[in-house]
Amino acid sequence: MSSLLLRIEQHLSRLSEAERKIGEYILKQPEMVPNMTTKDLSKNSGVGESTVIRFCKSIGIGSFKSFKLELVKDITLTDMNLTDFNILHKKDEPYDLFQKVTYVNKAAIEATPASLDRKEFEKAVDVLANANKLVFYGVGGSATAALDGYYKFTKLGYQCVNQHDFHYLLSAIPYLNSESVFIAVSMSGKTKDVLELSRFAKSKGATVIAITNIDKSPLYKEADIILCTPKVEHDYRIGSIPSRMTQLTIIDALYLSVFHSKGESVINQYREARDEVVRLRR
Repeated sequence: MSSLLLRIEQHLSRLSEAERKIGEYILKQPEMVPNMTTKDLSKNSGVGESTVIRFCKSIGIGSFKSFKLELVKDITLTDMNLTDFNILHKKDEPYDLFQKVTYVNKAAIEATPASLDRKEFEKAVDVLANANKLVFYGVGGSATAALDGYYKFTKLGYQCVNQHDFHYLLSAIPYLNSESVFIAVSMSGKTKDVLELSRFAKSKGATVIAITNIDKSPLYKEADIILCTPKVEHDYRIGSIPSRMTQLTIIDALYLSVFHSKGESVINQYREARDEVVRLRR
């Protein structure tokens, strides 16, 4: 049992009758809660919606949003700890690991709406829709999401840059301006190369959009727009698995949102590219 679920179990006897119903429901089905609203949880528990907030405060958490983030972190890091070296002490069969990876990735994606601020996301879509140039940058596991963003927004007709070479980007960033956007992807928000390039881009007037963990890291504090992912992995790990899924989910949502606003103007180019793909398959 995770530390948060253990705390709930220990508090049950001290809670009011209504709050106890919420606690008992969460203990039975913790994996369902991160994707719920206060209304959903109150309905499933058979209590009033205001009781959900009182329950969170009774166990020492200020809001339902914070509670969901803490619960997801505990579920993925404690019960399904796949990405650190403790996995070597477990005797899972390959298919068991497949099931666990599926569960962990699903839980991470379902937790993302709880960490992502709606207003920040809408600001990001507006800035991207009006940008003249986009630079996507991430290192390590985050480079996957940066590359995916580069690929998708290139299809929309944007002038995009995605390059692993730090010095190459040092040469490209001086040409950015107030209509340019630097999309920095970093799980920790502390990676030196990401921070240095973000600061350089910002000094040229570009808008910096950070896709990073909800922890208040240097990147979180310095970016113009912050798209937060839930904390679903340790920094010290064997590979980026659930964190990568949260980053890709945000990239996909940004792409579809901008496509929705620009789609009519690029639909002919999409069809032309598709026709060429089909022709080359023959």
